[in-house]
Amino acid sequence: MQGSLSDIPAASACPPGLPAVWQATLSAQLAADERILGWLPLNLDSQLRYADSLVVLTSRRWLLCSNNEQTSRSWPLRPDMSLKLQDAAGVGSLELIDSHARLARWRYTLDLHPQARQLLAQYNALHQTGDAASPVPEAGAPDTEPDTPPASSLLRLWRFARPYRRQLTFGLVLTLTATAASLVPPYLTMPLMDDVLIPFQNGEPVHWNLVLMYLSGLLASSLLAWGLGWGRSAILAWVSERIGADLRTTTYQHLQQLSLQYFGGKRTGDLMARLGSESDRICLFLSLHLLDFVTDVLMIVMTAVILLSINPLLALATLAPLPIILWMIHWVRDRLRHGFEKADRVWSEITNVLSDTIPGIRVVKAFAQEQREVTRFREANNRNLVINDKVNALWSLFGPTVTLLTELGLLIVWFFGIWLVSHDTITVGVLTAFLAYISRFYVRLDSMSRIVSTTQRAAAGAKRIFDILDHVSSVPEPAQPKPMDHIQGRIELAHIGFRYGNRSVIQDLNLDIAPGEMVGLVGHSGSGKSTLVNLICRFYDVSQGVIRLDGTDIRQYGISDYRRHIGLVLQEPFLFYGSVAENIAYGKPEATRAEIVAAARAAHAHEFILRLPHGYDSLVGERGQALSGGERQRISIARAILIDPPILILDEATSSVDTATENEIQKALDNLVKGRTTISIAHRLSTLREADRLVVMDSGRIVEIGRHDELLARAGAYARLYQAQLQSAGVGSHATFE
Repeated sequence: MQGSLSDIPAASACPPGLPAVWQATLSAQLAADERILGWLPLNLDSQLRYADSLVVLTSRRWLLCSNNEQTSRSWPLRPDMSLKLQDAAGVGSLELIDSHARLARWRYTLDLHPQARQLLAQYNALHQTGDAASPVPEAGAPDTEPDTPPASSLLRLWRFARPYRRQLTFGLVLTLTATAASLVPPYLTMPLMDDVLIPFQNGEPVHWNLVLMYLSGLLASSLLAWGLGWGRSAILAWVSERIGADLRTTTYQHLQQLSLQYFGGKRTGDLMARLGSESDRICLFLSLHLLDFVTDVLMIVMTAVILLSINPLLALATLAPLPIILWMIHWVRDRLRHGFEKADRVWSEITNVLSDTIPGIRVVKAFAQEQREVTRFREANNRNLVINDKVNALWSLFGPTVTLLTELGLLIVWFFGIWLVSHDTITVGVLTAFLAYISRFYVRLDSMSRIVSTTQRAAAGAKRIFDILDHVSSVPEPAQPKPMDHIQGRIELAHIGFRYGNRSVIQDLNLDIAPGEMVGLVGHSGSGKSTLVNLICRFYDVSQGVIRLDGTDIRQYGISDYRRHIGLVLQEPFLFYGSVAENIAYGKPEATRAEIVAAARAAHAHEFILRLPHGYDSLVGERGQALSGGERQRISIARAILIDPPILILDEATSSVDTATENEIQKALDNLVKGRTTISIAHRLSTLREADRLVVMDSGRIVEIGRHDELLARAGAYARLYQAQLQSAGVGSHATFE
């Protein structure tokens, strides 16, 4: 499907092998002397939805043709361009970059990765000819996103503030008006001093009409500033709470859309800290500290303008310490940011210890490891203490230094002001107003400098949240999902392959499962059984080949719609905190009580449920701790029965229960598998004997397929497993497959 660097004809005659659907489009766009050097068919769009497009390398440019856009996009070849190839589980990407930025990113599923490597090689060859003098990164280089500066992280919150821009604008107007009103009282002190108090000291009578007028102005401005300040605080607090709520909801929704690959590399406590404490910190910053910061900035700017209008010379002397304070803010900002990022990571370690030990408290106590867990917590807490001590040491020096500089500024005003008064350059009233304004100025400047701490902490939290939102799922949705009607349950695995990073797990596997057939997967631990099931459930996408359901690539179905047709019973069933009925109806929340009871009866769970204190309304406790393992398993079977799926997957559903419980579960499974396409990861012989076919896996490949008796007669891999289990049965009570 790739072109070559041999003598390729011009655009008027497209090179052989180019997909016919693109030939007319390219013929119309390429110049007469422009040659096609290579191409790559893409099957993912920028939103990681399935959509066909074509990226083409010509002798002049990169060209992207898309079915979803009327016009194509192109990037003329330049010497500073380079191409970067990256792959992860399920998704690969080509990035076109120059010396300043990333120009384009094209994504595809990993079955197209060999063609992408060939296109990269062709670009390298083009570089060697001298047409593009830019080194090309090696294939497979890790995908590293640039470190987002903290200011950019906070600015990205505008995405969540945009729906409330009218309220924000109104709040900003109130802030501006309230700040202006608060600056009126110092201005009125000038005539009050010069026209009333000083003349009185010189023997003139008090002009009470002027006193009442100035005091009324002071009272009116104070009341106006109070009312406007109350209004702006209420409005902006209302907005910030909703921004924080939208941020949490969007982040959690995005987490739900990510693949299992993402969660496999994350700690629960870390994700909980990001959604909880980080979002609360951002909300507090938006509702309180940002409002104070805006007020401080407005106050400083407006005060500086007033001071310059009263006496420019005294104003310049007043503002002398300002450059030093601004330099200190800039100096301490990055140091605080790095300190807060380290503190956030260590705090996540503390949360991770809690999320590990509290749900697993039974194991901790069973193995008498309480002191060990206390030691783990103490060590993480001590690391948090050390990092915070460093941050606090920096901050404790910064704050008093700013205060000292503001005091020095007041001394400058006093000295220079007295000198000007002594030379009759300004009046005492002007000096009094200056002192009142400069006191407010430096108080606001000190307050603004202290917000550096909260700003950097909020920026670090925003960056950690956007790290989640920027992560794209390796299991993308199709651009136009195909509806799922009348599913029969035929599953076809054609030459599929899968790898974790560079480790190949499934290799060139082929399997055809008929509708209603029960297939048992057998093999040693690590043979690829669970990975195969994960691929069929589309928890991961195949790296090569295709999985089809009733003849359609499963990647053409909407993920949620597809998984609703699959019932999954795990070896260790997970129950949510809530009632028995709510757990059974988890996959079908609208189910009636009659449907729930019917599913429980089919799962042989009805009898023990009725023995619970409140029957179907009994709480099962967190993760079902109030129930036995067999009871939890039967509830999970009832949960699968209720959604009535055409496809059923059993992941060693009877591996961890006793004989009596296994018999009950097996009866429930017999009811569940009837009329369904069933794939069972076999653990016990009793499960295997019911299978229509057994699939024996080894090192990610299928080595044998057949019925139990047939495989025994072949004396191959299955027979060896069977004999090994028979020997172990002499020690245990059951013959099992690991």
